[in-house]
Amino acid sequence: MADYGAIARPYARAAFDIAKEAGALDAWSQALAAAAAVVSNEDVERVLSSPNQSDDARVALITDLGSALPGAELFGDERFKRLLRVLAENDRLAALPEISAQFDELKAEAENKIDVTLVSATSVDPDVAEKISKALERRLGRQVQLKLEIDEKLLGGAIIRAEDMVIDGSVRTRLERLTQTLVA
Repeated sequence: MADYGAIARPYARAAFDIAKEAGALDAWSQALAAAAAVVSNEDVERVLSSPNQSDDARVALITDLGSALPGAELFGDERFKRLLRVLAENDRLAALPEISAQFDELKAEAENKIDVTLVSATSVDPDVAEKISKALERRLGRQVQLKLEIDEKLLGGAIIRAEDMVIDGSVRTRLERLTQTLVA
């Protein structure tokens, strides 16, 4: 899959500015996610990349297929349709998943929120998860949205991921470090 990071940035920023001005950050986030889900389908990708499809037909395909998804209410908004048309005209519809992701990052930053993933070997007690969330909020100075995942390969301990920060306190990593030290 191509890396659309740089391509998506101006589109995500423009969508964010429009949504913020309209007071509709959540609606735009959901609509972008819905459109991204549609274009991520392999069959849809083939149709969208066909040279026989007009730009209007590509936009119509996305809005028709995504109409049942959460967030599709915004598909009728003229500004959202205009964004899809511009993406179609510039052959950038495949960048929608990255545009959606970057939009959500801008939204979280504006709302002073951060998504944090806590990966553990077993389920985490809700009280412990709450304490971790509060500690991270104090450390990061942002509201934490904690997502819990289980990975039995960790053996024990946990890994915390927040944007580019990773705190790895897993038993597996500790054993790997010990092995490297003993082998060296």
